[in-house]
Amino acid sequence: MEVSRIIAEIDSQIAKLQQARQLLSETGTTGRGPGRPKGSGKTAGRRKHKLSAEGRRRISESQKRRWAERRKAAAKGSSK
Repeated sequence: MEVSRIIAEIDSQIAKLQQARQLLSETGTTGRGPGRPKGSGKTAGRRKHKLSAEGRRRISESQKRRWAERRKAAAKGSSK
């Protein structure tokens, strides 16, 4: 690759980086960057979901079934 071509590529990359820096610095000064607005609070308006005893029981039973199937598959695989 020619030296002049390499220098042209570097200059092109520098121009792109300067443009990106300009855009970022403009966004930073207006305060309109990504994220939650100041003063909105960490959990503003959020409610915690509560699981009923029935729901917990059903989840527990299905997880126990999954574990049993996994143990059964592991036992079957190790006995070969």
